[in-house]
Amino acid sequence: MARHGKKYNDAAKQVDPLKLYGLDEAIASVKELSSTKFDASIDAAINLNVNPRHADQMVRGSLLLPHGRGKQTTVVVFAKGEHAAAAEAAGADFVGADNIIQRITADNWTDFDVAVATPDMMGQVGRIGPILGPRGLMPNPKSGTVTFDVAKIVKELKAGRVEFRVDKAGIIHLSFARVSFDEQKIKENLEEVISTLARLKPASSKAPYFRKISISSTMGPGFKLDTNFAREML
Repeated sequence: MARHGKKYNDAAKQVDPLKLYGLDEAIASVKELSSTKFDASIDAAINLNVNPRHADQMVRGSLLLPHGRGKQTTVVVFAKGEHAAAAEAAGADFVGADNIIQRITADNWTDFDVAVATPDMMGQVGRIGPILGPRGLMPNPKSGTVTFDVAKIVKELKAGRVEFRVDKAGIIHLSFARVSFDEQKIKENLEEVISTLARLKPASSKAPYFRKISISSTMGPGFKLDTNFAREML
């Protein structure tokens, strides 16, 4: 069982574990009870009524948060020639081909958030799949990270594009804001997350689609939300 520090335990005492919090109250409380010295992220755990073992109930995709994540996304691009130049111009942090692959292979280097590759590079990138795959860093056509339009995807990632995928338990975990954001921006970011998931609702999923939603700050206690606001977006 995880053991928490005094600050966490003191904050947790102020949370009613049986209560379903309204969105505004939960956001205000998450901000108030955050005790980290750094600008903590605000995370959501969204339990969907889906069975990811069935292909027609897999929920995955990406979205652009209206106010970004409040954190710089470090982007690696595997590309050559004009596509490499376009990635650099768009603001990619690391751009290359054999040199980056060699660095990842030799040093097990994965100090980045997202990897993008042009289709012609995937044969080489596939060789480092055993390193990137377990960390969720492998470029994937379904998420738009395998593309010749590297400038567009790099700009989106830098602007706060977030990728998500339901796990085996039917839960989506993602960071969608920072504690330093004002409450309205936090709310609008979360509403964008929920409305995106509502649009992706599989036809075969059963009601209620949104089973549970909770939000928390880094190292802070979680607040269970009343899901009525989410159901209204369906």
